[in-house]
Amino acid sequence: MNTNEAIRDQIRSDYSNIATTSNKAEGTGSSCCAGACGVTESIDPDVLAEQIGYSRAELEALPADANMGLSCGNPNVIANLKEGETVLDLGSGGGFDLFLAGPKVGASGKAIGVDMTAEMIAKARKNLEHYKNTTGLDNVEFRLGEIEHLPVADNSVDVVMSNCVINLALDKQGVWDEIARVLKPGGRVAISDIALYEPLPESVKGIVESWAGCIAGAALVEDLRHQMLKAGLEQVSLTPKPEYVKALINADDPLYQKVAAELPEGKTAADFITSVDISATKPDGCGCADGCCG
Repeated sequence: MNTNEAIRDQIRSDYSNIATTSNKAEGTGSSCCAGACGVTESIDPDVLAEQIGYSRAELEALPADANMGLSCGNPNVIANLKEGETVLDLGSGGGFDLFLAGPKVGASGKAIGVDMTAEMIAKARKNLEHYKNTTGLDNVEFRLGEIEHLPVADNSVDVVMSNCVINLALDKQGVWDEIARVLKPGGRVAISDIALYEPLPESVKGIVESWAGCIAGAALVEDLRHQMLKAGLEQVSLTPKPEYVKALINADDPLYQKVAAELPEGKTAADFITSVDISATKPDGCGCADGCCG
């Protein structure tokens, strides 16, 4: 087994463990950039979600197991979803962001989640009953697959969103190419993820859990910009959102404590790592982002 395959298998195993052990009703949660990619008590998932832009009303409307603390931003805010649109969530987990997106696109729209972990797909599908009962909608579905090879047709999606997942991909250019492939002309990108201001010390990558903790695989902000442009996306915008990393540092998160121990004196994790809001559009084929020029 090569190194990439080993890392991918470890990530899948770690998130499988989160899916099967995270239980909000029992007070256990996890954080994408926290702990050994498992359950951590450093910060309550709902408290973290509120700090990064989710409202208490949104959180209370979700199935109990949908929020596992795996978010580092709120892509629904960036997405500006409209009635009748098709939205695709990369790494949809237990359905957290997709269950918030579904009512926005309405009965005439569609919300599709893709996740590589069978246990996450099972958890999300179990949560569907709560979503249908509380919204009266049947517009959400979940598909097993890898974000580097999306099980989605060309030019079929209005909005691609994702929350703290692309950093886990070993072929990030492949992910952006796939995003560009499935988006309709004029389609939009609305993503929250972890990125780096500057490279981390090599010793940080030796912390095993930092891969599934969203740190070791994080790309430089400017590298992400280059990858998106290379994929053919335009109007690319990457906006650092430091609140997430600061919240974990202030909560004395175990993983961030380990990272801090490897940093140069006087530096903190927030000097290297940030959550970032990412938006872009796919060219519509006639030079206008919002429709052909008349």
